[in-house]
Amino acid sequence: MRGNLLSHQREKLISLAKRLLNHNLNGSTDQADEIMVKSVNDYTDDEIIGLEVNKIFYDHPVPIALSAELKEKNSYKAFTVIDTPLLITRDENGAVRTFINICKHRGAPVCPEGSGKKSRFNCTYHGWMYDNKGSLVNIFKSNTFGDIDIKNIKLTELFCEEKSGFIWVCLNPDIKFDLTEWMNGFDTELDDIDLKNWYLFRSITLNGPRWKICWDGYLDGYHHHMVHPETVGKNTIVNLIAHDTYGPHQRFAFGLKNINELAKINEKDWEPENHIRLIHSVFPNSSISAIQNQHCLVSIVFPTPDLQETITTQYILCLKEPKTKKEIKDAEDFAELSRAAIVDEDYPMNFKIQDFINSKANKEFLFGRNEPIQQHYHKWVDKLSSK
Repeated sequence: MRGNLLSHQREKLISLAKRLLNHNLNGSTDQADEIMVKSVNDYTDDEIIGLEVNKIFYDHPVPIALSAELKEKNSYKAFTVIDTPLLITRDENGAVRTFINICKHRGAPVCPEGSGKKSRFNCTYHGWMYDNKGSLVNIFKSNTFGDIDIKNIKLTELFCEEKSGFIWVCLNPDIKFDLTEWMNGFDTELDDIDLKNWYLFRSITLNGPRWKICWDGYLDGYHHHMVHPETVGKNTIVNLIAHDTYGPHQRFAFGLKNINELAKINEKDWEPENHIRLIHSVFPNSSISAIQNQHCLVSIVFPTPDLQETITTQYILCLKEPKTKKEIKDAEDFAELSRAAIVDEDYPMNFKIQDFINSKANKEFLFGRNEPIQQHYHKWVDKLSSK
């Protein structure tokens, strides 16, 4: 949440804190209706996973970047998602577009990977020039090339929308989407975070394990005591969640170890944000978490083309730009805590699972009733890939 809480934001956090407090006092947690059984084959069969990736990551809107990455007019970002080279631009009017970063001449990248500010892009092969609206504006040595109407030549544009602090894209150029329908009310939740107005302090790129092994970890509140005893688990109660769904998307909260203090305080004096850890999980690949002390962690995860690993972009954001030594140190400390929890703890455990998944020790994985978050995710994976 940004700055002073609005009344509806405070009411929401109080409601979540009440649920977590009651659960903790009663030794309970939010639960699914039954145990879920998933075939290990769903994690290892590249044919199954390839179908799922095509159906989910290509045929539906996915967050690919943050609005905060293209704050200024005429800014851009060029990078690759799975096997598609992308070029995101913000034009002089502030409008965001996303193109496949491939020249119409002979298929070379128009812009080298990276980010910055410019409104014209020269193809890296023969120097054809495009503007940040995707239009071809100049052919190198055009007088010798032959007759061609450059007005009809444009980069392949993907359906793109900027909403709730994310830039959303459908990687299939033949598909458009209704983002409001896809969000199913979750955009209102995300708008309360006001992500677009946070300051982007740092971003790093991480190599992670296979997609579903990786993402299971982002949805797990049952492992903090074992994997994160000195980071996330230091202040978080294990196996204590409040869980809500919005179509495929999810909001869940963990209770902090000081949650029982609320039972001794008049509700009007509660500061619920200091007693819970709130996470918003955007299907299929983005997580907004660890909003505390005016810092926020956002993770966007994509499978690699060979499906054997994932690429994670981890963003550290601050409520405002840190300027004093203390503010900078606080941001650095938060960035290191976030990095360590993933790089030193979660991903090593996930890679161990991946390394031994073909040992034939298990034919199935189990998701307990106390793991409704992962259950919900896998149900939507199955639904959207028509299993």
